[in-house]
Amino acid sequence: MLVITRSKILSNWFGAVDPFEKIKNIDGLVVRSKEGRTTQRFEIDGQGFYAKLHEGIGWVEVIKNLLQLRLPIVGARNEWEAINILHKLGVDTMTAVAFGKKGLNPAAQTSYVVTEELTNTLSLAVYAEKWAENPPTFLLKKSIVEKVAEIARTLHVNGINHRDLYICHFLLDIQENINEISYRGIRLFLVDLHRAQVRPSVPQRWLIKDVGSIYFSAMDIGLTRRDIYRFLREYYRKPLRTIFTEESDFLRKVQKRANNLYLRDFKCEPRQLF
Repeated sequence: MLVITRSKILSNWFGAVDPFEKIKNIDGLVVRSKEGRTTQRFEIDGQGFYAKLHEGIGWVEVIKNLLQLRLPIVGARNEWEAINILHKLGVDTMTAVAFGKKGLNPAAQTSYVVTEELTNTLSLAVYAEKWAENPPTFLLKKSIVEKVAEIARTLHVNGINHRDLYICHFLLDIQENINEISYRGIRLFLVDLHRAQVRPSVPQRWLIKDVGSIYFSAMDIGLTRRDIYRFLREYYRKPLRTIFTEESDFLRKVQKRANNLYLRDFKCEPRQLF
């Protein structure tokens, strides 16, 4: 059994009680319950936290994932480690304050991760959904596009792929007037890291999945071809001519993935941006 607690508030809250029992019996708001994982929001002395409890997915689910060539998510360690790594890399994300794991059987292992609640943030997907009719200022949109590209680049050059890198998983810091954000620097918090993978380098198929997911989820928010070019320049940090010469095959695969996702979800072809 392994238990780590980095918060005095949580340490006092756990007290002498078994932390696994404490997490299981939280009387909080269930925000998600799926595939052996339950996420709840709860408060201690007015401070918000999220607890994600993994209670085992069973061998049937493990084998099904493996047959589909997907690594099954069997515990909270993945998210705990990914959050810690992103902090070291300077990428804004959640703050993980507790982790626990017990059991050796991967199909029945119990584990949890607790994170502090992010306040004064807004999903980038929600913020950008009306850009097509009500576009932001040039500087603000440019700053956001380049920040998303910077985060994706930081992950990928450091051997990390997210596996669900849609713009809804970027939370925009809105503590100040939204129109002033671009002048003080964009802060985007990357969340939902329980499926992230960390390796010496990211295989191309997972790079395609991540970049394709960003592109797919941004297809209808009013981006222009110049916005796509700004993303690519920041992501590759090369001149556009070099990018389209050296990365043409990769970009075709990204576009194909995004198009397929769009066709699957909306039953029609998307507007092509590049």
